Amino acid sequence: MKTTLPMLTGIGSVTPYGPLAGLISAEPLEPHAPTDWTTTELRRAFLVEPFRAASIVPGLKTRRLDRLSAWAVVAASLALRDAGIDLKEVDRSRVAVFCATGFGCAELTGAFYQSAATYGWAGTDPITFPETLSNAPASHVALFHDLRGPNVTVGSKNFAAESALLQAASLMRHGQADLAIVLAGDTLTQAIYEWYETADLLSAACFSNEPVSSASGFIPSEGMVAMVLEASGRPEARAYAALGAGRWAAGGDARAGVRQLLDGDRPEFIFCAGNGAPCAPSPLTCSPREIVGGDTTIFPAQPVASGMGETGALLHLLLALSKHPGPGQALLLGTSAHGGYAALRLEIF
Repeated sequence: MKTTLPMLTGIGSVTPYGPLAGLISAEPLEPHAPTDWTTTELRRAFLVEPFRAASIVPGLKTRRLDRLSAWAVVAASLALRDAGIDLKEVDRSRVAVFCATGFGCAELTGAFYQSAATYGWAGTDPITFPETLSNAPASHVALFHDLRGPNVTVGSKNFAAESALLQAASLMRHGQADLAIVLAGDTLTQAIYEWYETADLLSAACFSNEPVSSASGFIPSEGMVAMVLEASGRPEARAYAALGAGRWAAGGDARAGVRQLLDGDRPEFIFCAGNGAPCAPSPLTCSPREIVGGDTTIFPAQPVASGMGETGALLHLLLALSKHPGPGQALLLGTSAHGGYAALRLEIF
């Protein structure tokens, strides 16, 4: 594959579709009720089914890890496996890790503060505290695989996943890494769900057996997606896509910014990432039809990816790649109802 652009060569995921390497079946999912929450009424979400991490990644010990950290190591390991990379043959000081998360290690953070409320600060578990930090998942990926390159955790309202991709691609274009693992995801806890409910953000499908296809609104989701980016040059690399130019802005006219990014080109596909109010015709959001006209295939945000909010872009891109109609130029686009956008040009193989 002859290209000077960073290439997406491996995918791994831990999502409501299960832990998988490579592309996944993009069949629609229905949310289901958590079995371990203390609620007497129906509450539904897109949830990751429990699994034994060590059966997928031998040697991985998860007893003290937040679920997000465990998922990050599993997803990263599956992505490396999918890319066919043997880390024994790689300069590990040239491997970067980028992780995007909105809530961080919410499960152990909640448990830590609950113990403080119950027993006082002197009664908390000091071993748990380091696992509450948002950069723990990226750190565990680096520790497990002995990766010594740049290690960055991104928390960016609405566009965390896109921002992680853009930063990783920029690092590689400037020759500061040969390979990057980009992750994005969040866990869903009862406390987070109750916050969504109190803020009146949830779909009616969360509280009834109404099918998602006939319901509007927000249905919470959880999961972790990892993607391996490589600098061009590995002859045996099989690439899903190459990453081109990108742009991120917290405000301003998204339509003008994306048109400038495209520089007159009209992509065959637009992947709308599901952040804020993506791809909706609104004065505050960016409508792809207004950018490129009516002859571009637009992949709208999938409910299971939209439910992850600012970290759902990688999951949506994975779902779109699983069913896209063919190779060509593409645009990964996330917009916010409060203004701003993130956009990345892709060449799909």
